[in-house]
Amino acid sequence: MATETVAKPRTSVRVGVQKFGTFLSGMIMPNIGAFIAWGLITALFIEKGWIPVAALGGFGTNADGAPNVGLVGPMVTYLLPLLIAYTGGRMVYDVRGGVVGAIATMGVIAGTSSPMFIGAMIMGPLGGWTIKQLDRLWDGKIRPGFEMLVNNFSAGIWGAALALGGFYGLSAVVKLFTTVAGNVVQFLVDNGLLPLTSIFIEPAKVLFLNNAINHGVLTPLGIQQSLDHGKSILFLLEANPGPGLGILLAYMFFGRGAAKASAPGAAIIHFLGGIHEIYFPYVLMKPILILAAIGGGMTGIATLAITNSGLVAPAAPGSIIAVLAQTSRDSYVGVILAVILAATVSFLIASVILRTSKDKGDDDLTAATSRMEAMKGKKSSVSSALVGERAAGRDGNVLTRPVQNIVFACDAGMGSSAMGASVLRNKIKAAGFPEVKVTNSAIANLSDTYDVVVTHQDLTERAQPRTSSAMHFSVDNFMNSPRYDEIVDLVRTSNSEDAGATAPAEPANQGAHAAEPATGVEGKDILLRDSVVLLGSARDRDAAIDEVGQLLLDRGAVDMSYVHAMHEREESVSTYMGSFLAIPHGTNDAKEHIKHSAVSIIRYPEGIDWGGKQVKFVVGVAGINNEHLHILSSIAKIFTNKAQVAQLEEATTVDEVLELFGKVNA
Repeated sequence: MATETVAKPRTSVRVGVQKFGTFLSGMIMPNIGAFIAWGLITALFIEKGWIPVAALGGFGTNADGAPNVGLVGPMVTYLLPLLIAYTGGRMVYDVRGGVVGAIATMGVIAGTSSPMFIGAMIMGPLGGWTIKQLDRLWDGKIRPGFEMLVNNFSAGIWGAALALGGFYGLSAVVKLFTTVAGNVVQFLVDNGLLPLTSIFIEPAKVLFLNNAINHGVLTPLGIQQSLDHGKSILFLLEANPGPGLGILLAYMFFGRGAAKASAPGAAIIHFLGGIHEIYFPYVLMKPILILAAIGGGMTGIATLAITNSGLVAPAAPGSIIAVLAQTSRDSYVGVILAVILAATVSFLIASVILRTSKDKGDDDLTAATSRMEAMKGKKSSVSSALVGERAAGRDGNVLTRPVQNIVFACDAGMGSSAMGASVLRNKIKAAGFPEVKVTNSAIANLSDTYDVVVTHQDLTERAQPRTSSAMHFSVDNFMNSPRYDEIVDLVRTSNSEDAGATAPAEPANQGAHAAEPATGVEGKDILLRDSVVLLGSARDRDAAIDEVGQLLLDRGAVDMSYVHAMHEREESVSTYMGSFLAIPHGTNDAKEHIKHSAVSIIRYPEGIDWGGKQVKFVVGVAGINNEHLHILSSIAKIFTNKAQVAQLEEATTVDEVLELFGKVNA
């Protein structure tokens, strides 16, 4: 197992600003492709572009004498703000939040003639958050059959109300803010003070605070400038790769040890790949090098101001390739000079610092990288390029934050992962951390929002690319893996100063289903008397799957295609859980063949071979949404209790089995 490094919970102002910046970045970065498309269309087809086309650039009139609308104006007025708003709302409350956020933003867009990027960043998350709060008011109170009606009308009515509020209120406020901020920027430009912004921007980059500045203020203001003047200097205040390149070049010539050896590769990633964070550890090794970054940044900005150069759209990532692709037609000389001179000045200052310093930073790169990750709050995607795979960890990332979300992932997210989640959830609650959320999911539905991901050892490689910043734990069964104790220890260490660390542990049978999404579904509706067989006739794994699948067919819960999918699932990954238990179920793609949720149980007193493991209990699972999770949670608790497993083995009637599950659910 990889060594976990756990940072203490951080509550500083820096961390708060960092989280805010990360949230803003989360709204912008997924839509950078749209910004690039708009920038290319603008650079090519506007009146001052490379290939002026009136119908596309939106200048001049058409054959009927009407003004050309073009693509440039509608994209920046409607497409880009609505994409930002939808993304922001979805971050808060999934698709429903995104839809309401986009509706609300239309009011702000219609309320002013200026592009409403800041308005979208406000209304998108606000729409998502407010509809989430409204849904909580009537959660569980809607009569069956009226859910869709209530959900659709509540989203429509509330979205319309927010749109009206944006039209009559927020649009004027945002326009005033944009005007004031634009005037401040223009004042700095007119008085030659804009280079001084590097004093704040360059240290902010190293501390991961730049997103709040760049995506919260500079990009919206830069878009407005680009519309008015065809380009903006603001897009290069933070994205200029020159200052970082100069520092890395200085390490190439005057550094020592690991820093000198890794600097050439880091320079390529930084300059061509646009991943600026790769040079942050080199500055953290010797913080005085921030002066080199500031000097280079000021030089680049001054060069842009003197040559009146800029970009037509944001350059993201900050690669020289992206910078040149978004450079205005009349600005290539100025932009290239700004990059070269920024790198030169940064190189000269960093070289003097390194040559005159007794400590050349030959042994501190690993420690500096760890500090960078601690400030970032998660594993760096480029740390292995600096300190190697060994330091980056083998089967998981270095965790630098409290554990809040744990997910069990399997192919379908239906059976084995639900059982494992139930087992670990009880262990973590018993350890005194009921606030830690433990869920289950299909691998196809994973996102990089989890702290810990648990998968069967045969599925880990599929899950890792989707959750690259999480720690990964591989298990060979979901019922009683020793890795669960390691996860509990990780939670205990990382959350030791959280409020949950002092919360009293709940009894094992109390509140066990509190975190289960299933509501209002009794176990008896999922597991019926006819679905329990005490003496199975199968003699091997495949026959047992057919036998337990037949019980699901007899219930009318599935069709035959689902039973075939149970075999397909078993061929890819075993559903053996440990404690003589297997829970065969279909693949993720087979969920369409489930008619209603059901669970079937067959006991094989003599045991059957299940891929080299002895199985005495086979539980067939078919679940729509999360209706089957209550009974699975009960099964999980029984099979982690040796005494209750013994009772199941000795049961002589179906009633004894049902009674046992009833006691667990009580």
